[in-house]
Amino acid sequence: MLDRTTTDTHRLLIDGRRITAGSGRSFETLNPATGEVLAHVAEADAGDVDAAVRSSRAALNGEWGHMRAADRGALLLRLAELIRSNSDELTRIESLDSGKPVSAIRRQDLPAVIDTLTYYAGMADKINGQVIPARTDALTYTIREPLGVVGAIVPWNFPLMIGMWKIAPALACGCTVVLKPAEITPLSALMIGELALEAGIPAGVLNVVPGFGQVAGQAIVDHPDVDKVTFTGSPRVGHQILQGAAGNFKRVTLELGGKSANIIFPDADIDSAVKAAGSGIFFNTGQVCSAGSRILVHESIHDEVVERLAARAAGMRIGDPLESGTNMGPIVSEAQMNRILDYIDIGRKEGAHIVTGGNRIGDRGYYVEPTVFAGVRHEMRISQEEIFGPVAAVIPFADEEDAIRIANGTAYSLAAGVWTNDVTRAHRFTRELRAGTVWVNTYGPTDIRLPWGGVRDSGFGREHGEAAIDNFTEPKVVWINTGR
Repeated sequence: MLDRTTTDTHRLLIDGRRITAGSGRSFETLNPATGEVLAHVAEADAGDVDAAVRSSRAALNGEWGHMRAADRGALLLRLAELIRSNSDELTRIESLDSGKPVSAIRRQDLPAVIDTLTYYAGMADKINGQVIPARTDALTYTIREPLGVVGAIVPWNFPLMIGMWKIAPALACGCTVVLKPAEITPLSALMIGELALEAGIPAGVLNVVPGFGQVAGQAIVDHPDVDKVTFTGSPRVGHQILQGAAGNFKRVTLELGGKSANIIFPDADIDSAVKAAGSGIFFNTGQVCSAGSRILVHESIHDEVVERLAARAAGMRIGDPLESGTNMGPIVSEAQMNRILDYIDIGRKEGAHIVTGGNRIGDRGYYVEPTVFAGVRHEMRISQEEIFGPVAAVIPFADEEDAIRIANGTAYSLAAGVWTNDVTRAHRFTRELRAGTVWVNTYGPTDIRLPWGGVRDSGFGREHGEAAIDNFTEPKVVWINTGR
């Protein structure tokens, strides 16, 4: 296996072989902690995507498509074991490529990857149809068949975890996958592809084609032999994918942006609420679709919450993501860092007050201070637009009606949090909040057994749990005439 810390060119993985891009082109992936070149990666274009799709189609029509479901599940379990035994290397690769602290990867990302594989391995032979007694003169039933070749386009904020959210259920259902990792975090996906081959998953079942969205990603969307596109990323790209997929009626699942509201009432446990609000916006440097970037606080406790939140932000340990004690690493890229700094300037100009943070840290790597804005009005851009960085906007509210108005007053509806000891209020708010997930007296946990997704500009469709089985299978009706 290629040493991932070298600057050698990392080739595409197509049909079980590592190959150079047809164009011969490659691109650099950088270490966000230093800004230095980490590796060179082959740059897939439409021709490479076509080769990957043809390989995946052949695997679907061949050994993989004729394999027993239980045997597919056993291979997924073997892959989970290989990931566990290679977890140190995967953790290091993911940290170097994305800037994520190793402590966070060990605590969340890798366990979630293994849990996802184990869960869907167990589900592979339990994907059932139904006998439906439609007529007395016929045996009528349904079976669920693999949807086909899946194009999976994965973001850079959780490359390993979100990648596996797509790979594991698709393979459990008997589909094949052409995976395009984000161009700024491609390395862990290539290693997963190699481990899949080592686990015994046949060549072509999982092809990995690093490249740029406007070329490789668009080629996946446009390819007539791709049956399904599953995408996690920005609303802008989601709109483009939806428009492109309409050309040949591809199935599409989209998990897009968020501007989630975390609502704190005066009867809540303030210590727990502030601690969770801090992790809800500063975890993974705020580069989380469901980050609690809007912290709505009742005006009677507003100043206290702001003071405590600012103290937590100022006390965070920021630094080398390879050090186990680091709480927050760098932003993933220079472009994303500049976008965050631009939004901080926008917040200042709009009249919001920076209580702590607001600056770049040093000039090596892409570090931004965890930032807390107070005096934020609901109409401000920092309240309405997704920043995708460690920037908290604290917004006061007067009463429940005001809180609902503010919480539901954006284009995004991915997640929300409510902090209260009033159980009737908690039930009332879970009904009234527009969000795919509502956390009560906690913020941020997810589980592969529970459906995940949003509405409005946060996308449509659901991943995880049994919902993912619907994403990657299609029902077929069988009608057998019994003659009586």
